[in-house]
Amino acid sequence: MAPAPLDQRSRQVLLAVIAEYVETGEPVGSRAVARRHIHGLSPATIRNAMADLEEAGYLVQPHTSAGRVPTDAAYRFYVDHLQRVPWMAGKAPAVGSPSAGPLVDAAERLMAETPAHLSSGSHMMGVLLAPPLKHTALDRIELVALDDERALAVLVTETGWVTARPLATAPRGGSEELRETGRALTRRFRGKTFQEILDDLTTPADPLDPLWTKSRGVLDEVVALLRDRTLYVSGATNMLDHPDLSDPATLRSMLRAFEDKVLLVDLLSRMAEERGLHVMIGSENPVADMRGCSLITSTYTYRDQVLGVLGVVGPRRMPYSEVMSLVDETARIVSSSLSRVKLQLYLP
Repeated sequence: MAPAPLDQRSRQVLLAVIAEYVETGEPVGSRAVARRHIHGLSPATIRNAMADLEEAGYLVQPHTSAGRVPTDAAYRFYVDHLQRVPWMAGKAPAVGSPSAGPLVDAAERLMAETPAHLSSGSHMMGVLLAPPLKHTALDRIELVALDDERALAVLVTETGWVTARPLATAPRGGSEELRETGRALTRRFRGKTFQEILDDLTTPADPLDPLWTKSRGVLDEVVALLRDRTLYVSGATNMLDHPDLSDPATLRSMLRAFEDKVLLVDLLSRMAEERGLHVMIGSENPVADMRGCSLITSTYTYRDQVLGVLGVVGPRRMPYSEVMSLVDETARIVSSSLSRVKLQLYLP
């Protein structure tokens, strides 16, 4: 059930409690609100308002004699009622430009470094999910033998992005046969989305298809490449520094979730489906082990197409407006930097 709507006084008191709790991490009493935030109301009036907010589901009282702390509903109210993201010009961490250094490595380096900048700017955990491939249409596949034991798979999308990955399977039949396999895959799958290609390769209509029987090992690696999506993470140990997350059970469950990259990739993939800035608070998280924290994410783009999502994972008690500004501005910088990549190349 949604919490009841708030009148002006209740809103004022709730925002003051949130501000005080984010700053101190301690349950908030009416005297602290009156002394530090709302000078025109008496502690008794504020105390009554806090009692009403507790009844409405916005505040909880950990102990009978303690002050109140905000609930997830309170944080959601605060985030939803921000008039706009308070842009903080110059406060976003400097993200490296992809124009420096070898162009082949530029986009990958940008994506690998961005979570570290988010982490240092927030003292929380920074994450970046690399571009998805499954909804992208294929232009061509090239399989190139590097030597007798190594080969390279190169996938070029219709938008011009290139994904390259070494193959662990030693090429058989020589470099010409390997190139012909790439040409055969291109003829068969050009114009199809990667998801359609995955469906075809995972459950081939004809298991005795010569392409499949002759090149099974290589095709298995191509399937793995199509499925892959890289998750960059930085600053997970910062979570240990937040008192809200010091409870051993909470910490254990979160660390378990962080270790399960598949869960994180799936969650962030869902958050990337809608363009823009998004905030997921505590109990709103479908991953039970992550309900002790909040996620603030934003999609980043290339030529106005959403490529992926980046963001910050932190405690529910966080300065939301500041972190939202940091994430939103970083996404803007990453999108702008990617637009300057001269070679349309992405290496996951």
